[in-house]
Amino acid sequence: MSETPDWLLTISYWLHMIATVGWVGSQAMVSLVVLPLSHKNHSKRNHLKLLTTINKRMSSYGWIGLTALIATGLVQLSANENYTGLVSIDSDWALAMLLKHITFIGILALSAYQTWSLTPAIERTILLQLKGKPNPEEQEALQKREEWILRGNVILSGVVLLLTAIARIS
Repeated sequence: MSETPDWLLTISYWLHMIATVGWVGSQAMVSLVVLPLSHKNHSKRNHLKLLTTINKRMSSYGWIGLTALIATGLVQLSANENYTGLVSIDSDWALAMLLKHITFIGILALSAYQTWSLTPAIERTILLQLKGKPNPEEQEALQKREEWILRGNVILSGVVLLLTAIARIS
């Protein structure tokens, strides 16, 4: 294992923390604050439009943040003396990291589904509604799915942070 320069590790930690705060903070804010308030104060159509607008706005930032987490995480992993191989589970640290990475894959899967399947489906129902062909049952189902995806990402993000804390003390 080669020695990672301190300056690269410092930048990696810094960017990793920025990406983590951005990801977790935005997911929590939307899931726990924006959506409940929107659901309470807007019609279903306006609520769905807000969901779509938020998703479009956050999608690029979210994928940039997730990519930064992967890149900086790999730098940090390669520099950690506890790392002995991709599937080597020879310590509590290695187990925590494996579980953390499996959880992160769950975040990626939920985010991919949200970006490339759910958001386009929501947009399609809004367009159909504007053309006078509303499908309130589908809109309701998509809205609930969207909210579950956001909550799921908040929960999985919390699990990732917990596993990071466990790895730190191992």
